[in-house]
Amino acid sequence: MPTYLLSICYPEGSQQPPDHELAVIMANVTALNEEIAAAGAWVFAGGLHDASTSTVVTETDGTILMTDGPFIESKEQLGGITIITATDLDEALGWAGRLAHAVTCPVEVRPFMHAHSH
Repeated sequence: MPTYLLSICYPEGSQQPPDHELAVIMANVTALNEEIAAAGAWVFAGGLHDASTSTVVTETDGTILMTDGPFIESKEQLGGITIITATDLDEALGWAGRLAHAVTCPVEVRPFMHAHSH
């Protein structure tokens, strides 16, 4: 079955909601994750710290360079991911719509490429 990445996208400068709103969001996400798991589609999910906490590792001519901060400068940032399996894109989009409702943010859906065994 195809595997999809559901990326939770936060607009630039967005702040964490107040505790009472965050509690509702987290309860909704937990309930949805349990439903996705019960349907046999759940692979993994997790939230991410702010993009400013990232480190970019690059290799040039055998030298490794580490730089603080995000690699991609963007008006949006990745706030969390969910990886699911689905029979097709329509099913993945259905889960993504429910996730967007739960997290109150846009969700990007992207299929994984699958390696072919020889």
